[in-house]
Amino acid sequence: MNNPVTIIGAGLGGLTLARVLHVHGIPATVHEAESSPSARAQGGMLDIHDYNGQPALRAAGLTEEFRGIVLEGRQAIRVLDPDGTVLLDQPDDGTGGRPEVQRSELRRILLDSLPAGTVRWGQRADTVRALGGGRHEVAFADGTSVVTSLLVGADGAWSRVRPLLSDATPQYTGSSFVETYLFDADTRHPAAAQAVGGGSLYVLGPDGKMISAHRESGGTLHTYVTLTEPQEWFDGVDFADAAAAGARIAEEFTGWAPGLTSLITDSDTAPVLRPHHTLPAGHRWDRTPGVTLLGDAAHLAAQDGEGANLAMQDGAELGKALAARPDDIESALSAYERALFPRIAAATDASEAANQGTPTSEDLIAFFRRDDQPV
Repeated sequence: MNNPVTIIGAGLGGLTLARVLHVHGIPATVHEAESSPSARAQGGMLDIHDYNGQPALRAAGLTEEFRGIVLEGRQAIRVLDPDGTVLLDQPDDGTGGRPEVQRSELRRILLDSLPAGTVRWGQRADTVRALGGGRHEVAFADGTSVVTSLLVGADGAWSRVRPLLSDATPQYTGSSFVETYLFDADTRHPAAAQAVGGGSLYVLGPDGKMISAHRESGGTLHTYVTLTEPQEWFDGVDFADAAAAGARIAEEFTGWAPGLTSLITDSDTAPVLRPHHTLPAGHRWDRTPGVTLLGDAAHLAAQDGEGANLAMQDGAELGKALAARPDDIESALSAYERALFPRIAAATDASEAANQGTPTSEDLIAFFRRDDQPV
């Protein structure tokens, strides 16, 4: 493999692939639409699982760096009733298999592990076309282009690479997050801080309503408010007016404890709408020379806490497959996809089971108390 692997997207999956390739002496270039590593906030907390995300980091040779960014105590779990009654208060005893880290810090250690110039910032993929013989051309919005004999779409839900392989497009699931932040919460928002506790908070209400929040670094509370409504319903919320949007979303939680609704109404940032989309269950494609997918580009699923872990697992597995067969790209891609598709199916089945029906607080408590369920 004398020519660099061309990776579209510098998310966790694409960067994990680039790092594993680097470990094995295989060059790669990563083309990213964002203008710099700090161009936007990188999301909140991630629990990195001991059965997919952590093995991917081991394959990348970054276990020690990962341990250095783990936020101790954040595996604590609280489940409350909407009136504020504590139903479960499970501390972090240090034995759980899902340590929490900031997404931005995880991305940083991946970026820092790559040779200078590996990531080409400000290169948004515009068009992608097949040239024949397994070669593809990617044209970027800045007017530049690249021709490659191995193209990997790690470019998320609205992938520009996916149409080379599949006609599938993401579909709205029927629910959305509204995302808020409270800063310096112990001092400035004590009721909300007390409700959340030291780790993660979950509160389930009727009609698919849910408030989940996470204690991040620096006393930050990061909240995801879940509402099961058509997209047209959210069109009626003026998200350009932060106060009005917060008040409108909070109306859906009338009667809930003030410490919970303050996670919405007292947000120190404008509420951000995050609609949930999925690709069709069992999404797969025929082997197409010179191109493949990973992460959300391959298997976008409902929110279940697995997306980032699965993307890193994909990146690591693809990197190892290419390293094992450097003189036979098609054999490597075939081996990767043979393992990927059953993994997609299993993850999709688990996600659908977890999101089937309207869960209750009792369901959530039973889930967190399972002997085989690290938290």
